[in-house]
Amino acid sequence: MYEYIIGKVAAIHPAYIVIETNGIGYQIASGNPYRYSGKMDQEIKIFIHQVIREDAHTFYGFNSLEEKQLFLRLISVSGIGPKSGLAIMANDDHEGLIAAIESGDITYLTKFPGVGKKTAQQLILDLKGKLGELAGELTGEVPMELFTTSENPALEEAIAALQALGYSERETKKVHKQLLQEPIKSTDEYLRAGLKLMMKK
Repeated sequence: MYEYIIGKVAAIHPAYIVIETNGIGYQIASGNPYRYSGKMDQEIKIFIHQVIREDAHTFYGFNSLEEKQLFLRLISVSGIGPKSGLAIMANDDHEGLIAAIESGDITYLTKFPGVGKKTAQQLILDLKGKLGELAGELTGEVPMELFTTSENPALEEAIAALQALGYSERETKKVHKQLLQEPIKSTDEYLRAGLKLMMKK
């Protein structure tokens, strides 16, 4: 099993990034690929978890060991697969997630794509009281040079990333309208703002 990869960010897509190391490009699924926009062609260290299935071998990437550990706890819950786990991890408010599990806040948890009431209850049942050591150690920030654009490709990329996480076209259309009213930002900032709006719906 792999622990992490150190390599250069070679490409960014709505659902994954490509890390090149030793002449090999690794496709790594990420909850927010655009957080690495300021790291293009720079070397980074990304913690990974590999899921092997008959039809695919998939790497899931995280900024820190603590993020990876939270992801592993999430996918240990019945009803939470790697895609759902990554969608939950995409929101930077990991401490809010832990607080919701600890307090039994089903309403908060069902705002994530693919998480219904039954799955939210299972999350609480399985993880309550088991995430305390991760609280306070998690951060969604990645040091980067944010870029700006005078056009809207950044917003369109952010919407594509939301859909890759499992949000429906209907949901993303509502968010799209709200984000259009925001000052022009990078794709990463649009995606972060979009995820926060999704949690408020």
